[in-house]
Amino acid sequence: MIDSTAKIHATAIVHESAIIGKNVEIGPYTIIGARVEIGDDCWIAPHVVVNGPTKMGKGNKIFQFASIGEDCQDLKYNGEETFLEIGDNNVFRESCTIHRGTAQDESTTIIGNNNLLMAYVHVAHDCILGNNIILSNNATLAGHSVLGNHVIIGGLSALHQFTRVGEYAMVGGCSAVNKDIPPYFMASGNYVQAQGINSIGLKRSGFSSAAIMEIKRAYKALCRDGNQLSQAQEIIKAKIDNCPELQILYDFICVESRGIVR
Repeated sequence: MIDSTAKIHATAIVHESAIIGKNVEIGPYTIIGARVEIGDDCWIAPHVVVNGPTKMGKGNKIFQFASIGEDCQDLKYNGEETFLEIGDNNVFRESCTIHRGTAQDESTTIIGNNNLLMAYVHVAHDCILGNNIILSNNATLAGHSVLGNHVIIGGLSALHQFTRVGEYAMVGGCSAVNKDIPPYFMASGNYVQAQGINSIGLKRSGFSSAAIMEIKRAYKALCRDGNQLSQAQEIIKAKIDNCPELQILYDFICVESRGIVR
């Protein structure tokens, strides 16, 4: 079903099962495959491929040569029905590749709202991305990676499978991420190491000076004072009542995982 207000170039190919919303623009030589749903006000450049099952919200922009909703590269994938879900107002720059999920996980790759994925970004199967994320050029997320809201990943950085990056964390360019990065942290290197907290990002996001100071103290307890992880957890937990912003940090470091950057 194609809304009458959609503008589809004569050379574009749109599968008969696709659903195209209001005011959608689809450029020359773009292919929209079976079981693709594109929300209102999306703009899709020439030479883009969108395969399904994929559901995309409103106001997304996809630049040329991107491949959205393709089969994953996991060798265990055997043609099972898997999905890609994309929220609203995301930007996918040139040559981004976004793969659907696998039956070995929840079968779905999820991308939230208001994210910027720069040129040549790769998001593998079963990744979950929150909102207001920036992935710089050539950032690569291996399968099952999870990114919280307001994360920034520098160019040419790569995340290992099943890696988590917490809210407001920032990863420097050319980094190899083999452990989880807690919320608010700055980290970089090959392999990645903790470098402090994302103070500037927190200020820009409206965190108070008092909250930033408490986050710095929590970082010190976790990374600089020689505490065992369990000791740092108790120190941070004791301060949550006075600084609610520490709750997401505490919750993050209490999850069984690949280990956290310290």
